[in-house]
Amino acid sequence: MTFQEDIREAVKVLRDGGIILYPTDTVWGIGCDATNPEAVAKIYALKQREESKSMLVLVEGEAALERVVEEVPEVAWQLIEAAVNPLTIIYDKGKGVAKNLLAPDGSLGVRITGEDYSAELCRRLRRPLVSTSANISGKKAPSIYSQISPEILEGVDYVAHFRREETSAPAPSNIIKVGSGGLVKVIR
Repeated sequence: MTFQEDIREAVKVLRDGGIILYPTDTVWGIGCDATNPEAVAKIYALKQREESKSMLVLVEGEAALERVVEEVPEVAWQLIEAAVNPLTIIYDKGKGVAKNLLAPDGSLGVRITGEDYSAELCRRLRRPLVSTSANISGKKAPSIYSQISPEILEGVDYVAHFRREETSAPAPSNIIKVGSGGLVKVIR
C-alpha cells in the first residue's frame, strides 16, 4: 500500500466517524475527527478513560491552530518557534472541536505536527485530529507499533500502514500550559 493510498483510507474512516491508529510526531496515537463528539466518545470508551481527562489535538499549521483556540498568546508563538522537540501547548479556551474533547475548564491541548503522516491526515481531513496514546488508561503507553496491545489494535476502525516497522522509540511531547496573561507552566 502506498503512502497516499494509506492516507486516503484513513481519511475515509475519519470522515465516516471512525477511529484510527496512526503514527504521529511522537508515539503512535489513537485518533478521530476532533469535531465529531461520537467519534471522540468512542476513543474514551476504547481507552477506558474518564471524559474529564481531556485529550489533545493535532493540527498541521498555524492557521489551523487559530481555528481551534480562542487566543494564541504571543508567548505561545515564541515557544512554538523555539521548540526543538514536539510541543503540546494547553490553551485557556478551545473552540471548533467536540465539547467532550475540552477539559472541564474549557482548555484544549494542541500540537502543530511536523510529521508527514499526521500532517497529511490533518490537511486531507481539513479538521483537527485527536491524538492520544495507543493504550488503555493507566497502562504503559507503547513507544513503537509492535508494543501496541491487541485490545487497541482490534478496537480501532483502521490501522495505518506507514512506519509500522520502526524500532526506535520517539519521546512524548513536551507539554506547556499557556495562560492569556502570558503565564507559562511546564507540565511535562
